[in-house]
Amino acid sequence: MKITTIGLDLAKSVFQVHGVDAEGRAVSCKRLRRGQLLDFFKALEPCLVGMEACGGAHHWAREIMALGHEVKLMPPQYVRPYVKRNKTDAADAEAICEAVRRPNMHFVPVKTLEQQSILMLHRGRELLLRQRTMLINALRGHLAELGLVARQGRGGVDDLVQTMAEADEMPSLARRVLDHLAEELREIETRLKEMEKELLAWHKASEASQRLATIPGIGPITATALAATAGDGRAFKSGRQFAAWLGLVPGQHSSGGKPRLGGISKKGDGYLRRLLVHGARTQTRWRDRASPWFQELLGRRPVNVAVTALANKNARIAWALLNRDETFRRTPPNRETAQPIAA
Repeated sequence: MKITTIGLDLAKSVFQVHGVDAEGRAVSCKRLRRGQLLDFFKALEPCLVGMEACGGAHHWAREIMALGHEVKLMPPQYVRPYVKRNKTDAADAEAICEAVRRPNMHFVPVKTLEQQSILMLHRGRELLLRQRTMLINALRGHLAELGLVARQGRGGVDDLVQTMAEADEMPSLARRVLDHLAEELREIETRLKEMEKELLAWHKASEASQRLATIPGIGPITATALAATAGDGRAFKSGRQFAAWLGLVPGQHSSGGKPRLGGISKKGDGYLRRLLVHGARTQTRWRDRASPWFQELLGRRPVNVAVTALANKNARIAWALLNRDETFRRTPPNRETAQPIAA
């Protein structure tokens, strides 16, 4: 019998395949080693292949698509309801095969190598930022034990390192340890600057990223992350669906005809959501740089609520710019009523 649909459960070494015919009857259920996977698909006629969007999924999707098959990736949480009873590789592959055939299923676009590369750059930068924070906290804590303190902020760390270098009564063992930490901090600073230069270069070369950067509150860092993650935005039906995917809409617990809305759901990509919220927060510094809508919202709602609402709106605008290949059109600010806001 001809295989029309395959559910592929991915792993590091052993992959599970579940194939069905046009009527949904199981035709092929087998385990394949990593080196056997592409040979298996080479021998098949073109068919629909479903996979969960997990680690390595985009790589295997590109490889299998190159063999003439149609590949669709799905969020794992959307596949889970189709798993019968206990969780096994065979049950997962069968569930994937069943889920990919559903007409109302949401799919994840297959990312290109360029998109994955720029997202790796973002994740690498985020890791270095965390490591820098850890080193700064360690330096401050150790030097405070020796009675050396400085003002808060990045400039205070530079003052501490300078004070440490000039301290004559510091024990030699403590100095060696702290010198290692200070040297590691300088190396991380250098790597961060190099990564940010690469991000800026990609931003200048990407038309979509430059269009996103025209939105107030979105700079090159957020623009490159949005462009690399969302692509052309056509994977989402609307701006609201994109904002919901980012977790910037209220969580719902509605029943019996009574809508109950809570705080933002915080589902989806937490990194993008954090960038959008931080960018929206910069708009609270001066009213004359904010839109009239945001000025009015700040006047009647708490600052954090208004910031989240603006992040939601910016996400919808970003989807529209990606989807329609347009540039943001600014609303002229109201100069008469504009006034500074306390930070």
